[in-house]
Amino acid sequence: MVLVLLIGDLHIPYRTHDLPTKFKKLLIPGKIQQILCTGNVCDRETLEYLRGIAGEVHVVKGDYDENPAFPLSLIAQHGPIRLGVLHGHQTVPLGDQDALSALARQMDVDVLVSGGTHQFSAKEHEGRFFVDPGSGTGAWAGYSENDGVPSFALMDIQGSVIVTFVYQLIDGEVRVDKIEYRKAAPGPTPTGGMSGMTSPKPTPPRGAESVWSGA
Repeated sequence: MVLVLLIGDLHIPYRTHDLPTKFKKLLIPGKIQQILCTGNVCDRETLEYLRGIAGEVHVVKGDYDENPAFPLSLIAQHGPIRLGVLHGHQTVPLGDQDALSALARQMDVDVLVSGGTHQFSAKEHEGRFFVDPGSGTGAWAGYSENDGVPSFALMDIQGSVIVTFVYQLIDGEVRVDKIEYRKAAPGPTPTGGMSGMTSPKPTPPRGAESVWSGA
C-alpha cells in the first residue's frame, strides 16, 4: 500500500494566508509516502511544510510559481500504475476533457493529475483516471466572484487499484468522499474490462487511520 497526497493551487501568501487549520490537523507527518503537488505553492515556507509531511515531495510549476526547479510536468510510477502530473494551465479552457485526454495519451499515463480549476473533480474517461484535487486553501480562482471550496485528495494505491479519498471543507466541516479506479488487465479482451468508479462509504485505508486523527 502506498499513500499519495494530491494537493495544489495553494497561492500562499498572495491569495490566502495558510491551509485551513482542520486540514493541517488531519495531515500527520510520516504517514504519507509521497506528495504530488499540482503547483502554485508560491512560497518557500509552504514547500517546507509539505516536506515535513512526507519525505518525497514532487511539485510541478504552476502559472504563479517562480521556482525554476519545478518541472512543467512529471511522471510517477507505482507498480503497474503510471501517474502524470501537471498544473493544468496547459489546457484551454481549464479542465477541458479533450485537452486533458490528449495530454494523458502523450504522456502515456494511466492517471492524470492536474489543477488550475480550483475545483475537485475525478472521472474515468477512455480507460484513464483524471483527478483534479482542487485548491488546498480554497483560494480565489481568478474567474469567479467567490473563493473555492478547500480540498485535497489522498490516493491509496494497491497494485492496479486506486482508492481516492477526497477531503473538502464545506460550511466549516470536513467532508470525505471515496472513489475507486481499477486499471484494466493487459490484453486485447481483459476480463470484466474497467470496473469504473464507485462511491462506497468512505473508510480510511488500513494502517493510515492516524492521518485522519481528529476527523
